[in-house]
Parts: sequence; C-alpha cells; structure tokens
Amino acid sequence: MAILPGSTLGMLGGGQLGRMFVTAARTMGYQVVVLDPDVNSPAGGMASEHLQAAYTDHEALDTLARRCAAITTEFENIPADSLEYLAKSCPVHPSASALRIAQNRLSEKDFFTSIGLNTAAYIGIECEDDIVQAENFAFPAILKTATLGYDGKGQVVCKSFDELSAAFARIGGHQSVLEKKIDLAKEVSVVLCRSQSGEIDCFPLAENQHRNGILDISIAPAELPQSLTDEVRSAACRIADGLDYCGVLAVEFFISADNKVLVNEMAPRPHNSGHYTLDACVTSQFEQQVRMMCGLQAGSSRQHSAVAMWNVLGDIWPEQGEPAWDKVLQRGDAKLHLYGKTEARAGRKMGHITCLAQDTDQALELLVKLQQQLS
Repeated sequence: MAILPGSTLGMLGGGQLGRMFVTAARTMGYQVVVLDPDVNSPAGGMASEHLQAAYTDHEALDTLARRCAAITTEFENIPADSLEYLAKSCPVHPSASALRIAQNRLSEKDFFTSIGLNTAAYIGIECEDDIVQAENFAFPAILKTATLGYDGKGQVVCKSFDELSAAFARIGGHQSVLEKKIDLAKEVSVVLCRSQSGEIDCFPLAENQHRNGILDISIAPAELPQSLTDEVRSAACRIADGLDYCGVLAVEFFISADNKVLVNEMAPRPHNSGHYTLDACVTSQFEQQVRMMCGLQAGSSRQHSAVAMWNVLGDIWPEQGEPAWDKVLQRGDAKLHLYGKTEARAGRKMGHITCLAQDTDQALELLVKLQQQLS
C-alpha cells in the first residue's frame, strides 16, 4: 500500500541531507518529524516537528513510530539498534542490517568481496598484535579506522610497514582496515534508488575530485567509456540487490590507471556527490528517497543539463559577514544551496553550488571562476 501525501514521515538525523529530504517531502505534501539531538538542527528547522532527543531515547523513538507512516535515516552512523527498535512498529528504510554493514569498513569490504566484486587489496587489523600480519602487504597503503571515519578523518597513509605501528597508535588503536593505495585514474560514484519490490533506477555517474579527504567537486555525467560505466552501474546494482535494499544508495568506485573498477565504499542514503540531481535531473535523489520509503514508483533520473558541483566549506567565510554570494546569484546558470548552519568552521560543509551548461567543460569553467571569486 503506497503512503500518499498528507501522511507523516520520520527522519533520524537532522543535518543538511535531512534538510533537503524535508524540503522534498514537504513540497510533495507530506509532514515530516525529525529526530535529532541538536537544537540548531538544519533539518529540524524545516520540519513539521523537531524531536530534540538522543537517537537511543526510547520515549522519543516511540513518539516517532507512533506519528509516522514510515521512517528513514539521514546518515549511516545512526545506531542500528534504534532502527531495529523502530522496525518493530513502523516501516523503516533502509534496514538496520544494511546500516550495520555500512557502519564498519571491514564488514563492508567483506560484503563486497562476498558478492564477487573487486576492491583494493586489504586486511583487517583488530589490535597491535595483528600488525605483524601486514609485514608482506603491498605498500604504500592507507590505514583507516573501521568505524566512524569520514571526510578523510581516521585515515593515515603508510609508505612502508615500518610506519604502521605509529599510524595504528595515531588512530587510537581501534579496529582498522589496511588498504593498498591505488594508482588512480578517476574516482566516480553512482547514486541509485531501489524499491521494496527490487526495482532499481540509477542516476548518471559523477566524477569526483577530493581535497584534504573531503569531496570538493563533482562533475556529471562522468567522462568514462561505456564499458566501464556499465560495469560500475552493474556493481552498484549487485550491492543493492545483495543487501535487499530499499531507499537511496550511493556507491563510490576507484578506476585504476589500468582501467580496473574497484568498489571503495557505500553510503546507505543520499550522497554529497548526488547533490547535482537537485538542479540537473528530472527527479532529485531526495525525492527518490521519499518515493522509495512511501512505496511509490521512482521518478525519472534523466539528466537534462551537464553540471559541475562545488562543495562549499566553512573555509571561505570571511571573519565578518558572509561570502560574496552576489557573484553566484547574478548568474542564471549557477545555483546556490545553503544548509542553514549557524557557525562556519574550516572543513564544515556549509552548502554547495551547481553550475549548469550544455557540456561538462563549460560547467566546470564557470565553477572554477566562481571558486576564484569566492575563495
């Protein structure tokens, strides 16, 4: 039975992804209750109601389940136990089991290999005694915490085995994954949606450029041979099927210098690299999230404009006031999205800008001009 406008939807998490979900849902006629502990939650300020409570607060979870026809999540670090608790009394998408896999890099990579996909060579390191197992590992490599690392956090590059012990201590001696550093040609991602009945729809691939471990620019469609594009999409669909997933899923891939497709990681939610869909596609990734949790047919994922997107961080804010947004707003082919965050900090995602054009070269040229004017 489809959940139709007028119903109330629930969102665990109140950051910018939740804010854009709330905007899409309310535009379609739904009410949205956001559960987030932050009094200044960007999504909470846009929602029909903001439950300011911890994600583990059973009283708040009971309220959410009682008021909502279905519940989704904003990011993967929501406690999976909370999703499991909610699922006893309300439809929850994605599932707690999918979230658990995505929350741990080692579990995630083991899952990818179990369904026959290629990743960079890796081994798990649980404790100091496990380091000796990496003596014959192919360096240079990257040591990553198995949990809670994102945007380059919890990662240390090791040029040789001799640096591994210090790197393990630097990340606090937590469970980790040691991953071979790849000779990269490109990094690409695909955002897809999968329905409760298993139908999948993919957005065009985005090519991603990172700075200091944080996504800087996404360009879509990615310039990639059709054979590699098909391989990436097929791998992402296999992941969604393997998880029996429902919702929006993003999968990041490495394309090596010798044209091998390697799965990097997944995000069981809309993704930074999919923000371009808000302006360049018939349906956005956030509307797809609403449609999937409500049992509706996917909207068209057709891209109607080439696009380059810039992830705007707090680094560009002046000591007083705001950046020169007029430089963006005087352009008819550039779109400004700000996330309603009250404090700009270095490395904090404050918004994004998309530049639309007939081809990606033109879109990127405009974006670079705006970066220079604002930075």
